[in-house]
Amino acid sequence: MRIRSFHAALWALLIAHCSLLIDGAAAQAPKTYSSSEILLGLKKLNVLGSVLYIAAHPDDENTRLIAYMANGRLLETGYLSCTRGDGGQNLIGPELREQLGVIRTQELLAARRIDGGRQFFTRANDFGFSKTSEETFTIWDKEQVLSDMVWVIRQRRPDVLITRFPPDARAGHGHHQASAILAAEAFDAAGDPKRFPEQLKYVQPWSPKRLLWNTGSFFVKPGENMDGYLKIDAGGYNPLLGQSYGEMAARSRSQHKSQGFGSAAQRGEALEYLQYVKGDKPKSDPFEGIDMTWNRVPGGAAVGKLIDEVIRKYDPSNPSASVAGLLKVRTAIQKVPTGISYDGTNSYREKKEEILWQTKKTEQVEQLIQACLGLSIEATMNAPATSLEAVADAEKSRRKTVFFEIINRSTIPVKLEDEAAYAYSPQNDKIMATGVLSGMHGGNPHSITIPFDKKYVDTLWIERKFESALVSQPYWLRASPTLGMYSVQEQLERGKAENEAAIKARFVLRVLDQRIRYTVPVQYKSTDPVEGEKYRPLVVVPPVAVNIGGRAYVFADNSPKTIPVTLRAGKSGVKGSVALNLPTGWKSEPASFNFDIASKDAEQTVQFRVQPGAGAAEGKTELRAVATVDGQQYSRGYQAIEYNHIPTQILFPEAVAPLVKLDLKRKGQEIGYLMGAGDEVPDALRQIGYTVTLLKPEDITDQNLRRFDAVVLGVRAYNTVDRLKTLQPTLLRYVENGGNMVVQYVVNRGTVMPQIGPYPLTLSNDRVTVENAAVTFLNPSQPLLNTPNKITTKDFEGWVQEQGLYYPSAWDAKYQTVISSHDPNESAKESAILVADYGKGHYIYTGLSLFRELPAGVPGAYRLLTNMVSLGK
Repeated sequence: MRIRSFHAALWALLIAHCSLLIDGAAAQAPKTYSSSEILLGLKKLNVLGSVLYIAAHPDDENTRLIAYMANGRLLETGYLSCTRGDGGQNLIGPELREQLGVIRTQELLAARRIDGGRQFFTRANDFGFSKTSEETFTIWDKEQVLSDMVWVIRQRRPDVLITRFPPDARAGHGHHQASAILAAEAFDAAGDPKRFPEQLKYVQPWSPKRLLWNTGSFFVKPGENMDGYLKIDAGGYNPLLGQSYGEMAARSRSQHKSQGFGSAAQRGEALEYLQYVKGDKPKSDPFEGIDMTWNRVPGGAAVGKLIDEVIRKYDPSNPSASVAGLLKVRTAIQKVPTGISYDGTNSYREKKEEILWQTKKTEQVEQLIQACLGLSIEATMNAPATSLEAVADAEKSRRKTVFFEIINRSTIPVKLEDEAAYAYSPQNDKIMATGVLSGMHGGNPHSITIPFDKKYVDTLWIERKFESALVSQPYWLRASPTLGMYSVQEQLERGKAENEAAIKARFVLRVLDQRIRYTVPVQYKSTDPVEGEKYRPLVVVPPVAVNIGGRAYVFADNSPKTIPVTLRAGKSGVKGSVALNLPTGWKSEPASFNFDIASKDAEQTVQFRVQPGAGAAEGKTELRAVATVDGQQYSRGYQAIEYNHIPTQILFPEAVAPLVKLDLKRKGQEIGYLMGAGDEVPDALRQIGYTVTLLKPEDITDQNLRRFDAVVLGVRAYNTVDRLKTLQPTLLRYVENGGNMVVQYVVNRGTVMPQIGPYPLTLSNDRVTVENAAVTFLNPSQPLLNTPNKITTKDFEGWVQEQGLYYPSAWDAKYQTVISSHDPNESAKESAILVADYGKGHYIYTGLSLFRELPAGVPGAYRLLTNMVSLGK
């Protein structure tokens, strides 16, 4: 074979794949199946029914019902979450907003891998707690969110829709209410060709059979008659999986670690209630009147009989004996008329219901064939990232090694087909063919070195320019979002849980007499000395990433501050210059730095001395770091989010930071800080000149606390630091002896002790969600409002997401109230700040969302916090 033929073979092996299926390609070890799981898959192959569960956030879904539907009823089961949970709190680390949304997306995917569901999203941005659907729809673009719901329904064609919440105030959260309202509208709109006709280039209208509401004890009145509801026992035991659906659900729900939703397993009867909302009204079962056998597909009865035969003959001690039967099933499925027409963009139009089931079931039967063969297929690289600029550099013609492991662990003959069986050998510059894969005793992995030069860029990669395309940036974060919506221009990306893999490897195998194409993501595989074998998505990076240290830079006077900028090389030998773009009146020394980084992934940190001049305006502005390489500017950073329960996620945030100039006076110097769920308040205190010591529980002793001018407890400390129940007397003695203690918000459920203050107070779910709600000063002479800084209503302007949360609903008379505010049409909330004298010292509880405002550079938040830690000095 001549070299020219290798180009076609390479195309067969590596593709930048664009698929209409909207399931992402999660980085994880290749899935393996036990014999019992294969049998469950065979049974599922014979069920043609689907259900879509709809709610507002990650952790809203009923994991028990999803587990039951997917593994008990064997239905294709999906969960459509309107948002990615960006507006929530983070129990496991400091990430908030978009970063938290990425974490919670991956937690949902981890949950679905356990309960068997599939995950989908809309473009709605979780902007924080909302009290009504009316408020939610003033921030969400209702028509866009509805469009995304309709898109998922038309793609997946569920027979039944189920909502988690009612469309009214009983749902509690405005997003919850909105999700139910939108589901009801989408139920009608999905079948109407006049609604969202632009989608019909890819899909056809679809009308689900019915819409139901999954109600529960928190939505019904005590003693309410439930006879009018459909009733399902979702607590059954699945012997093939060795667990009940309640046990499976607990493991699934416990993946929501950032929200602290670790759950205990439930065994035994577990009744779920479903209320009819729209469509055909069932009498006894949610899938009543829906043919979920192969008879629903014209000509499908023969397929069902073949699957029954495979199940009847299945030998759990020798699954490969079922391969021949599964190949017959595959042939029979492919004989179902397709009606698929391809256009120039490789997208397709679904014309009949049977086409969707043919596509889904072909995919399932091919996965089962791989499982029965014990066929291990993976494609990995020995580095976690590659630079598109390096790939496109034709003059240097760089090469990367992709390791392909293809091992057949059965006695069934499997051959790597000739057209996809060629490797490029840099040693002898020849094309080498591979042949039949080894059998029962395993075989040697096939390592193929692929030349990545300019010839292959258009073939291998989705885009070529990073600043405009950001190949590996989560697709919903590539463009700047609004408060309520993410911007996703490409229709085929909408609804997906995550990005497609940057590169995919395609293998064409001959199994007995049939050719089957398997496609896997190219990933980075490594061995951790503690965790063992780990997989990460292969990330495409720019030539240089630009990271600004810290979140906000606060100047309480005109003294200069050092601002570090860290440059990370995406390829070897990257050189250029970096500078800060500053607002009028600010200056940096030097104006720019030249850098030269020899090695890929190496970093170089440069220090700028930044100072406000006479023309620098008071308040909050912004600075940006910009690197220039070969005439191209780069102003994106590199951020790794690493937790053991999810694959490592890489983000490319804008290299910007809030720049704040304010008139600020402070008292005291030494602050002790006990972290709770994780926040960035300690860094904010350092920004304004305090010396902050991070405390561990064992550091909280009478002697150690004496040296601090104030002790601050981080957000949710009384929810997460169990030892506080024994350390509380020590902390209160510190206050009694003249100390100043500031406690940030505590969730009203799951506290480690019943009382968190020196005097009784009752925590609640009360909050003010309108971030710029008007504030009234209840006691203008209160020291917290006057010293060392005079607090005015201007200090409550420019806040982000919410003003405060988890305010006490009742408190002892010894606490003084300080400010009052409220959301529209609500009564005043007066407990955003409570302060009490205790002995010689002071105790402060505040529900103000300082943990959000300080990293965002809100000037008033810095002034308020300074007054709190200065109290009594």
